Amino acid sequence: MRRKSYLMLFLGLIALMAGCTMIPANVTPVADFDSARYLGRWYEIARFDFFFEKGLNNVTAEYSLNEDGTVRVVNRGYHYGKQKWKESVGKAKFRENPQVGALKVSFFGPFYAGYNVIAVEDDYSYALVCGKNDDYLWILGRTPQIPEEIKARYLDMAAELGFDVSRLIWVEHTSAE
Repeated sequence: MRRKSYLMLFLGLIALMAGCTMIPANVTPVADFDSARYLGRWYEIARFDFFFEKGLNNVTAEYSLNEDGTVRVVNRGYHYGKQKWKESVGKAKFRENPQVGALKVSFFGPFYAGYNVIAVEDDYSYALVCGKNDDYLWILGRTPQIPEEIKARYLDMAAELGFDVSRLIWVEHTSAE
Protein backbone atom coordinates (compact mmCIF):
# COMPACT_ATOMS: atom_id res chain seq x y z
CA MET A 1 0.00 0.00 0.00
CA ARG A 2 2.81 2.38 0.89
CA ARG A 3 4.49 1.71 -2.47
CA LYS A 4 1.24 2.60 -4.28
CA SER A 5 0.99 5.89 -2.33
CA TYR A 6 4.53 6.84 -3.32
CA LEU A 7 3.80 5.97 -6.93
CA MET A 8 0.66 8.14 -6.95
CA LEU A 9 2.59 11.03 -5.35
CA PHE A 10 5.37 10.66 -7.92
CA LEU A 11 2.91 10.61 -10.83
CA GLY A 12 1.11 13.62 -9.39
CA LEU A 13 4.36 15.58 -9.18
CA ILE A 14 5.21 14.67 -12.77
CA ALA A 15 1.77 15.84 -13.90
CA LEU A 16 2.16 19.09 -11.95
CA MET A 17 5.60 19.79 -13.43
CA ALA A 18 4.40 18.95 -16.95
CA GLY A 19 1.45 21.28 -16.51
CA CYS A 20 3.69 24.24 -15.69
CA THR A 21 4.86 24.61 -19.28
CA MET A 22 1.73 24.66 -21.42
CA ILE A 23 3.00 27.05 -24.12
CA PRO A 24 6.38 27.98 -25.62
CA ALA A 25 7.89 31.06 -23.97
CA ASN A 26 7.78 33.24 -27.12
CA VAL A 27 4.22 32.32 -28.19
CA THR A 28 0.98 34.11 -27.30
CA PRO A 29 -2.44 32.47 -27.67
CA VAL A 30 -5.24 34.24 -29.50
CA ALA A 31 -7.02 36.89 -27.43
CA ASP A 32 -10.73 37.54 -28.07
CA PHE A 33 -11.12 33.82 -28.72
CA ASP A 34 -14.69 32.68 -29.42
CA SER A 35 -14.89 29.10 -28.17
CA ALA A 36 -18.42 28.61 -29.55
CA ARG A 37 -17.19 29.39 -33.07
CA TYR A 38 -14.22 27.03 -32.62
CA LEU A 39 -16.47 24.04 -31.89
CA GLY A 40 -17.22 21.57 -34.66
CA ARG A 41 -15.12 19.61 -37.12
CA TRP A 42 -11.61 20.59 -38.14
CA TYR A 43 -9.45 18.84 -40.74
CA GLU A 44 -5.79 18.42 -39.97
CA ILE A 45 -4.00 20.02 -42.91
CA ALA A 46 -0.45 19.73 -41.56
CA ARG A 47 1.26 18.58 -38.36
CA PHE A 48 4.53 17.77 -36.75
CA ASP A 49 4.54 13.98 -36.70
CA PHE A 50 4.76 12.13 -33.41
CA PHE A 51 4.03 8.63 -32.19
CA PHE A 52 0.27 8.85 -31.62
CA GLU A 53 -0.39 10.14 -35.15
CA LYS A 54 2.28 8.21 -37.04
CA GLY A 55 0.96 6.77 -40.29
CA LEU A 56 -2.41 8.54 -40.09
CA ASN A 57 -4.16 10.42 -42.87
CA ASN A 58 -7.74 11.66 -43.17
CA VAL A 59 -7.24 13.15 -39.70
CA THR A 60 -10.04 15.21 -38.16
CA ALA A 61 -10.70 16.73 -34.77
CA GLU A 62 -14.24 17.25 -33.54
CA TYR A 63 -14.86 19.64 -30.66
CA SER A 64 -18.16 19.83 -28.76
CA LEU A 65 -19.24 21.28 -25.43
CA ASN A 66 -19.74 18.96 -22.45
CA GLU A 67 -22.41 19.72 -19.85
CA ASP A 68 -19.73 20.64 -17.28
CA GLY A 69 -18.26 23.34 -19.55
CA THR A 70 -15.27 21.30 -20.70
CA VAL A 71 -14.76 20.54 -24.38
CA ARG A 72 -15.11 17.01 -25.73
CA VAL A 73 -12.30 16.23 -28.18
CA VAL A 74 -12.56 13.39 -30.70
CA ASN A 75 -9.47 12.91 -32.87
CA ARG A 76 -9.82 10.44 -35.71
CA GLY A 77 -7.54 9.27 -38.51
CA TYR A 78 -7.09 6.40 -40.93
CA HIS A 79 -3.97 4.25 -40.72
CA TYR A 80 -3.33 3.01 -44.24
CA GLY A 81 -0.67 0.51 -43.17
CA LYS A 82 -3.05 -1.21 -40.76
CA GLN A 83 -6.10 -0.45 -42.92
CA LYS A 84 -8.18 0.73 -39.99
CA TRP A 85 -9.49 3.85 -38.27
CA LYS A 86 -7.92 5.07 -35.05
CA GLU A 87 -9.86 7.30 -32.66
CA SER A 88 -8.99 9.03 -29.40
CA VAL A 89 -11.52 10.75 -27.15
CA GLY A 90 -10.44 13.31 -24.59
CA LYS A 91 -11.41 16.55 -22.98
CA ALA A 92 -10.06 20.07 -22.93
CA LYS A 93 -10.32 22.86 -20.38
CA PHE A 94 -9.47 26.52 -20.65
CA ARG A 95 -6.38 27.26 -18.60
CA GLU A 96 -7.73 30.58 -17.37
CA ASN A 97 -10.05 32.74 -19.44
CA PRO A 98 -12.36 31.16 -22.05
CA GLN A 99 -11.83 34.25 -24.23
CA VAL A 100 -8.16 33.27 -24.69
CA GLY A 101 -7.16 30.36 -26.94
CA ALA A 102 -5.07 28.71 -24.20
CA LEU A 103 -6.35 25.27 -23.27
CA LYS A 104 -5.09 22.05 -21.79
CA VAL A 105 -6.20 18.73 -23.24
CA SER A 106 -6.17 15.24 -21.79
CA PHE A 107 -6.57 11.84 -23.40
CA PHE A 108 -5.04 10.01 -20.42
CA GLY A 109 -6.84 10.69 -17.15
CA PRO A 110 -5.22 13.38 -15.03
CA PHE A 111 -2.40 14.15 -17.48
CA TYR A 112 -2.87 17.33 -19.54
CA ALA A 113 -0.89 18.88 -22.35
CA GLY A 114 -0.96 22.38 -23.77
CA TYR A 115 -3.28 23.18 -26.69
CA ASN A 116 -2.76 26.75 -27.86
CA VAL A 117 -4.60 28.45 -30.69
CA ILE A 118 -2.01 30.97 -31.84
CA ALA A 119 -3.79 32.18 -34.98
CA VAL A 120 -7.33 31.87 -36.28
CA GLU A 121 -9.04 33.46 -39.24
CA ASP A 122 -11.82 35.97 -38.53
CA ASP A 123 -14.39 33.49 -39.86
CA TYR A 124 -12.85 30.58 -37.92
CA SER A 125 -12.08 28.72 -41.15
CA TYR A 126 -8.37 28.04 -40.45
CA ALA A 127 -6.26 27.90 -37.30
CA LEU A 128 -2.63 27.52 -36.29
CA VAL A 129 -2.19 25.53 -33.07
CA CYS A 130 0.83 24.60 -30.99
CA GLY A 131 1.44 22.48 -27.93
CA LYS A 132 3.56 23.04 -24.86
CA ASN A 133 6.80 23.50 -26.80
CA ASP A 134 8.12 23.77 -30.36
CA ASP A 135 7.73 20.01 -30.92
CA TYR A 136 3.96 20.31 -31.49
CA LEU A 137 2.37 22.26 -34.33
CA TRP A 138 -0.82 21.86 -36.38
CA ILE A 139 -2.52 23.71 -39.20
CA LEU A 140 -6.27 23.05 -39.11
CA GLY A 141 -9.08 23.95 -41.49
CA ARG A 142 -12.82 23.55 -41.80
CA THR A 143 -12.07 21.92 -45.16
CA PRO A 144 -9.06 19.73 -46.07
CA GLN A 145 -7.66 22.40 -48.43
CA ILE A 146 -5.99 25.67 -47.51
CA PRO A 147 -5.55 28.75 -49.72
CA GLU A 148 -1.89 29.44 -50.54
CA GLU A 149 -2.01 32.92 -48.95
CA ILE A 150 -3.17 31.57 -45.57
CA LYS A 151 -0.74 28.66 -45.78
CA ALA A 152 2.16 31.04 -46.47
CA ARG A 153 1.11 33.38 -43.65
CA TYR A 154 0.87 30.54 -41.13
CA LEU A 155 4.21 29.07 -42.22
CA ASP A 156 5.90 32.48 -41.89
CA MET A 157 4.31 33.07 -38.49
CA ALA A 158 5.35 29.65 -37.20
CA ALA A 159 8.93 30.07 -38.49
CA GLU A 160 9.17 33.51 -36.85
CA LEU A 161 8.09 31.94 -33.55
CA GLY A 162 10.89 29.35 -33.80
CA PHE A 163 9.05 26.33 -35.20
CA ASP A 164 10.98 24.28 -37.78
CA VAL A 165 8.28 24.27 -40.48
CA SER A 166 10.32 21.87 -42.63
CA ARG A 167 9.17 19.16 -40.16
CA LEU A 168 5.51 19.59 -41.14
CA ILE A 169 3.74 16.54 -42.59
CA TRP A 170 1.02 17.49 -45.07
CA VAL A 171 -1.96 15.30 -44.35
CA GLU A 172 -3.73 13.51 -47.19
CA HIS A 173 -7.52 13.47 -47.23
CA THR A 174 -9.15 10.87 -49.44
CA SER A 175 -12.45 9.05 -49.39
CA ALA A 176 -11.35 6.24 -47.07
CA GLU A 177 -14.65 6.35 -45.14
